[in-house]
Amino acid sequence: MSGTRASLRLSMAGLRTHKRRFAGTFFAVLLGVAFLGGTLVMGDTLRSSFDAMFGRATGGTDAVVRGDDMITTPGESFGTRQTVPARLADEIAQLPGVAAAEPRIEGPGQIIDEDGEPVGGGGPPTLAGNWIADEELNSYQIADGRAPERSGEAVINRGAADAAGLEIGDTATVRTPDPLRIEIVGISTFGGEDGMGQTTFTALTRADAEKYLTPEPGRATSIQVRADSGESQSGLVRALAPALPDGVEAVTGQEVTEENQDQIAGQFLSGFTAGLLGFAGVAMLVATFSIYNTFAIVVAQRTRDNALLRAIGATRRQVVAQTMAEALAVAVLASLAGLAGGLGIAAGLQALFPAVGFPFPDGDLVVSGLSLALPFATGVLVCLASALAPAVRAGRTAPLAALRETAVDDSGSSRVRALVGGVLTAAGAGLTVYGASSGPSVLLTVAGAVITLAAFVVLGPVASAYAVRILGAPLRRMNGRLARRNALRSPKRTAATATALMIGVAVVSLFTVFGASLKSTMDQTVSRAFAGDVAVRVPAFGPESGALSPKVAPAVAQLREVEHALGLGSGVARVDGDGRALTVTDPGRMGDVLDLGAVEGSLADLGTNGVAVSESEADDHGWEVGSTARFTFTDGEKQPFTVRAVYDQADLAGDYVLTREAWEPHRMQDSDTLVAVAFKDGVSEDGGKAAVEKVAERYGSPEVQTRDEFAESSAAGVDMMLTLVYALLALAVVIALLGIANTLTLAVHERTRELGLLRAVGQTRAQLRAMVRWESVLVAAFGTAGGLVLGGFLGWAMTKATDSSGDGVFTVPPVQLTIVALVGLTAGALAAWRPSRRAARLDVLGAIATE
Repeated sequence: MSGTRASLRLSMAGLRTHKRRFAGTFFAVLLGVAFLGGTLVMGDTLRSSFDAMFGRATGGTDAVVRGDDMITTPGESFGTRQTVPARLADEIAQLPGVAAAEPRIEGPGQIIDEDGEPVGGGGPPTLAGNWIADEELNSYQIADGRAPERSGEAVINRGAADAAGLEIGDTATVRTPDPLRIEIVGISTFGGEDGMGQTTFTALTRADAEKYLTPEPGRATSIQVRADSGESQSGLVRALAPALPDGVEAVTGQEVTEENQDQIAGQFLSGFTAGLLGFAGVAMLVATFSIYNTFAIVVAQRTRDNALLRAIGATRRQVVAQTMAEALAVAVLASLAGLAGGLGIAAGLQALFPAVGFPFPDGDLVVSGLSLALPFATGVLVCLASALAPAVRAGRTAPLAALRETAVDDSGSSRVRALVGGVLTAAGAGLTVYGASSGPSVLLTVAGAVITLAAFVVLGPVASAYAVRILGAPLRRMNGRLARRNALRSPKRTAATATALMIGVAVVSLFTVFGASLKSTMDQTVSRAFAGDVAVRVPAFGPESGALSPKVAPAVAQLREVEHALGLGSGVARVDGDGRALTVTDPGRMGDVLDLGAVEGSLADLGTNGVAVSESEADDHGWEVGSTARFTFTDGEKQPFTVRAVYDQADLAGDYVLTREAWEPHRMQDSDTLVAVAFKDGVSEDGGKAAVEKVAERYGSPEVQTRDEFAESSAAGVDMMLTLVYALLALAVVIALLGIANTLTLAVHERTRELGLLRAVGQTRAQLRAMVRWESVLVAAFGTAGGLVLGGFLGWAMTKATDSSGDGVFTVPPVQLTIVALVGLTAGALAAWRPSRRAARLDVLGAIATE
């Protein structure tokens, strides 16, 4: 026990004496823990904010009467239900136990300000609905003005009013999708907030809402019901059930809240938080290399100290305990500081995501016990695990090592390492290529990528010797040659330092290549499938469009500049039991503006009981022309459709195409998602676009885009993703640069006598600074080059693995990757700023005299 206490005292004394040695480790742990803690706090905050938001939305509602069947299509979180008769509200209000019942009508409704600019959109929903008179059933409250009473009057939420600069008495247009001119008579709040998250909401009179937001008057999205005092929600639902028609159900308000919370938490927040945790994992992995390097160098520098301890009787366990105690002290202090930093990162993320277009609700930060305990434990464990191998190496120090003159870590590579690394590289690369090209299989590709990353780490010391010689070959002056020899002195150290940066650069390069490939694929899709000259659309989050008035296409078709104008609407149905999105249009005219590839059968003869399907869907179901597909619509009606055409390209047409006549009996709000326009021969692009824009102004000013603009707009979500990825990965790169700076600082201390001798024989301070900087640049160049190669390879694999159709385009963006390389090299030079200045300030005589 006395030996253990002595080891601890030595550890604490070492930390107090050499605080700067562990500065890099401290900040690496701090930043890693802060990112992990910030991610968990952000997840808790979002979950709590959404829960509170949905709770307020149904807070006064005891029961909801709605269509009993919901159809959800792939990629959609919320499904589609059939509307219910609005008259049910009056009938329900007469039932025992019911205090109030109000129809709720809701649909898309985007506010257009006086300058023709849309308010919101591109992410958060833009909604319109009826103003519910019962204050307890209405989740919005009048903050200023009054409720709408006459046609054309409206209440908008305060967040939308502030964004558009609108006040009571002002007029605006709401795209529903037909344009509706409104006078603002009231400003509302949502539970005291400016709105339901960042959603905009326009409340109309019930008559206007029925006219513009439902397929026909007398329909409602649902019926909100409030119970009499003393009546439970479940009791109210049981009382309502006998009075409801077929196809209509009653559920408690609590059930609706939980459904909304589960859909957000299960399908969105879980994946979103997992993505953030992945970035936090990258940061912690980068920190691991920095921590390991620090302790490896410190142990090498203390070889004589540890040998003297062994010589006077210290056991191996005591020497190991001394090093681990230092690691534990640094880990605990850094992790505690990281928890405080995590709150700052969470607040930063909360501001960042809405800025780049993510529709997150506002709310105070929520900190749970797990959000504190898990990052703290992770920081401590990562630090201890990273220090374990150097600590064990310190315990093996022989007493005779106290007689050595120097204690420089000159560990190199081995044949065994080269063999193991080569096997791992072959296995990882082979599995990655197989997963990306066979199937493809994302799971196999990810497994191969992990093995490939491990192979790069194992081969690092072997590759560093060759890479540094090649990268340093242009450095002909003495400072450059000395820098190259210093970097070659310890391949393991150089590799560990460079690997931290390599991982950050690899992930940045991976997403850069993947994003560029996605954009190229989208550009090819538009170029191949869009045969028109301009597209009229309402850009929304991702590649899909918002609601567009179905009157736009006929109006545009009347222009003398236009040869063809075709509107593409949308719908949903179950096809042989699975929810599927439908394209609703005039199929016979699709070939005028869209390229469908080879078509078998006739698109012009679908009628009211025929469907055209893509070749991929036909193959999946075993259909051919003349086969029968069984549709079930949201209104519960089941209808067989005959497959009358099979087309090759489904890029813009979708997998299922119906006529408007076939969809009419089952449609919800009538809208288009795209109007494709082809000009007559001789009409210039600018002239034709200007003519179409004049017509579009009458329908809420949707965007008119050329083919190039259409492709760029479709890929806007990719740019947003890359912006977010770069912001999140910046922390990992910062940790890697701290590792380089810390390694150089310790190396300067390790080579004090050597540097003093160089100064004594005539090397100037500027030359010494240049030597240290070039060493840092060589290490950074090695890490950057390895990261670019690894990231490019994994970017190709991700592109292929996620391309189930086989039509994806792999693109290597030279400009972006060149910028990544320059940033890596510049960062290496910056990382050497402090170590090089410290080396240049060494006292020559004191450095030579050091032991």
